[in-house]
Amino acid sequence: MQFPESWLREFCNPPLSTQQLADTLTMAGLEVEELVPVAPPFTRVVVAEIKEAVQHPNADRLRVCQVDIGAAGQGTLLNIVCGAPNARVGIKIPCALVGAELPPADDGDGKPFQIKLGKLRGVESQGMLCSARELKLSQDHGGLLELPADALLGQDIREYLKLDDMLFTLKLTPNLAHCLSVYGVAREVAALTGAPLKIPAITPVVPQIQDVQPVKVSAPELCGRFSGRIVRNVNTRAATPPWMVERLARCGQRSVTALVDISNYVMFELGRPSHIFDLDKIHGTLDVRWGKPGEQLKLLNGNTVTVDAEVGVIADDRALESLAGIMGGDATAVSDDTKSVYVEAAFWWPKSIAGRSRRYNFATDAGHRFERGVDPELTVAHIERITQLIVEICGTPETVCGPIDDQQPRMPTAQPVTLRVARAVKVIGMPLSQAQCVDVLKRLGLSLVEGEGVITVTPPLYRFDLQLEEDLIEEVARLVGYEHLPHTPPLAPVTPQRRPEAQRSPYAVRRLLAAQGYQETINYSFVEERWERELAANAQPIKLLNPIASQMSVMRSSLLGSLLQVLKFNLDRKAPRVRVFELGRVFLRDASVQDSHVSVAGFDQPMRLAGLAAGPVEGLQWSGVTRPVDFYDVKGDVEALLAPRQAVFEPAEHPALHPGRSARVLLKGGQGLEPIGFIGELHPRWKQAYELSMTPVLFELSLDAVQARDVPALRPMSKFQAVERDLAFIVAQDVTHAALMRAIQAAATAGLLRDAVLFDVYRAKPGQVSAGLADNEKSLAVRLTFNDTDATLTDEQVDAAVQAVLASLQQQVGARLRA
Repeated sequence: MQFPESWLREFCNPPLSTQQLADTLTMAGLEVEELVPVAPPFTRVVVAEIKEAVQHPNADRLRVCQVDIGAAGQGTLLNIVCGAPNARVGIKIPCALVGAELPPADDGDGKPFQIKLGKLRGVESQGMLCSARELKLSQDHGGLLELPADALLGQDIREYLKLDDMLFTLKLTPNLAHCLSVYGVAREVAALTGAPLKIPAITPVVPQIQDVQPVKVSAPELCGRFSGRIVRNVNTRAATPPWMVERLARCGQRSVTALVDISNYVMFELGRPSHIFDLDKIHGTLDVRWGKPGEQLKLLNGNTVTVDAEVGVIADDRALESLAGIMGGDATAVSDDTKSVYVEAAFWWPKSIAGRSRRYNFATDAGHRFERGVDPELTVAHIERITQLIVEICGTPETVCGPIDDQQPRMPTAQPVTLRVARAVKVIGMPLSQAQCVDVLKRLGLSLVEGEGVITVTPPLYRFDLQLEEDLIEEVARLVGYEHLPHTPPLAPVTPQRRPEAQRSPYAVRRLLAAQGYQETINYSFVEERWERELAANAQPIKLLNPIASQMSVMRSSLLGSLLQVLKFNLDRKAPRVRVFELGRVFLRDASVQDSHVSVAGFDQPMRLAGLAAGPVEGLQWSGVTRPVDFYDVKGDVEALLAPRQAVFEPAEHPALHPGRSARVLLKGGQGLEPIGFIGELHPRWKQAYELSMTPVLFELSLDAVQARDVPALRPMSKFQAVERDLAFIVAQDVTHAALMRAIQAAATAGLLRDAVLFDVYRAKPGQVSAGLADNEKSLAVRLTFNDTDATLTDEQVDAAVQAVLASLQQQVGARLRA
């Protein structure tokens, strides 16, 4: 929020310098984000009047002006050469005298521009007539800055335009809605400094007619109070007074028309957004209600929006006329032809306004205030203030006002809040007496009742932020002054939490992947809905109510989409080789999850680890021809990551992965082999859809499974020589390596089997006859290693173990020994 210091001091003028006032506001929680002068420094610029303007004898675009600067010129006229197109007789303008220093030019060396006596095309010039741009008051360079006719000749322009002023820009938190006006800030300054607060005097306008606009409030949960008044025979073409234009400009608001400026002025002054309708464009009764699906409204900004049952509107008998609490409609907007107006001021419940404007991708000052809370008690007083200004600025001899129609279908009620002094002392961390707390709360204008060690406060209705004891404690701390709080270091026992030996830290997991050449990425948990539908087959993702961007509308249930986005970003910048991983949280619907300090009912939020590799296996090097990374390269990375635990990979389908080049990853757990994730090449369909120039291989694993590790156990090494047997088995073509190894490990070998390694695969070529092999069969050769820690194995023991392996293979995968 931006406002001039002079306007603030009209309401409350404490004996503080500008910087002290800014520091006081900042330390009270109203952070002064910026403090800048209204105008840069310049000297010897006065109000002047052009008495004569003739064509320069030697230049077509210059004029020679005779300029009166009043008493400062001692009755003589200055001869000044000027090239401005609007230099004409009778206008009053700023005149820089000889010796004046003006602000430096934008393209200059940063030094002040000095006005000297000189000649232009042979004609002496005794000064300079100034535009607003030359004085750095605005960017307008269309000509000289024309001043009102009543400006006093010879008066210093800084004094006349009140340029020795400062602009305060406050960065307010959402709980300080009562400070979204100059008067609201002044009320805080009075409480902070003890300086008297000047309450604005609002004189009621006496009604001359009894005309009332019919209004019906159909949704009390939307609008708690609705006040309005008819004003007839106004001059909407009247010019906004310069003082109001200046104040609005210093609040960052440009002047539009007199009626719009009056509404904006009262909003900045008192914090009340209002709306002025063209009365003759209203058809029948105004109905304050919720919208109906499909209804459309053209707004004042030119946008046409479609409302639904969750958006409040003001409608007449024919159509929608306003978006409640946010923006008026174009159909009833005032214009130069408007004769009669209807002034409206309402109290909109904050929850009914919050987030509505963001649905339509715009924000307004009115919506910003109403969704935080605007005083419901002063709608009538503020209409009186608006009426007063309308009559003063746009009034004519025929202007008449009707009575104020005030409907209060559902006014808020103040709920008492109790403050325990002992609790305040503990939270704030400094000794405070009950009398000090009472003094602070009374300075804020809060009604209270004292008890033994407790203070019960009934907050005014404009303080929507005072609902809990902690809110009152914050008020006490603010007014005592944060700078006065003692510097007390926290004292608390620190007990280090030891990680179980059977669990690796996430940091260790990151280091393992980094050691394999992967780089970590950190991505938003908000993703495109398309990713969820295509890459995770999630038809009902968790949607965000207020997404920060249209392409971040849902919560991710997989990390793969984020990694593909990173790949796409790198490939678009000609990266030849990409290795990335992410360790992050995903979000799944799960009705079994209950509310706790780390969970939300109905939603599971497990941690996942995902990686992606694309491009050559190795970077450019001399030792050999490189090749693209494939499934088995990344499979080796995953096995190294999980080591010493041995993962099992079995063919499986995943919506994001190639159906013939993907696998489910399993690890041995309490219930046998348990799935922990997937690995595979990206599906060709998605490679084409996302316009990727190379095929990535991806994996996504449960972080809990990756972190788990077996605790090392002491096992004596055998002193006896191991025995190896190479056996070839004939199995069906569809028997996998994983199934073969499971059958071998399940054999009853009395613990003698130490290792089993597949070292050969043989298939007959098409049309070739191979002894012992059918067309749908293959030969797998395995080396079995047997050992015992107690004695040297005998042939009988080894043969028995081999027979046990053969029996298990025959039973589980239908294998037979190849002759």
